[in-house]
Amino acid sequence: MAEQKKTYRVLIGKPGLDGHDRGAKFIARALRDAGFEVVYTGIRRTPEEIAAAAVQEDVSAVGLSLLSGAHMSLFPAVVKALKNSGAGDIPVLGGGVIPDEDIALLKEAGINAVYTPGTPVDKIIGAFRAACETQKSGRN
Repeated sequence: MAEQKKTYRVLIGKPGLDGHDRGAKFIARALRDAGFEVVYTGIRRTPEEIAAAAVQEDVSAVGLSLLSGAHMSLFPAVVKALKNSGAGDIPVLGGGVIPDEDIALLKEAGINAVYTPGTPVDKIIGAFRAACETQKSGRN
């Protein structure tokens, strides 16, 4: 009998004023098709709204998508909002049009992994699964 993979619940969020959600919806669908339960917050959410939804939905990881260029302020703001909500152990992954020189800074700011256009979807799915498996609080 094949070993069944654990189902994880993840949240995909679009912080700030960025209204472009095609990539976020693509990743949400790919994660769902890979067996994840996916909560999508929709566009133009504040970091606090994303953190509150993550806590309310009891997710194992948060994925953020941003194309507006505000990733250096909004991604760390989501990490901070999660900490302020008592959920600082939830891993945060980011994606979008992000310059290479910003990736290390985002990781220093608490972003677990960062993916840019052209990253194979299997790599992103694997990163979400790894983040969920290492999430400390035992959610899901």
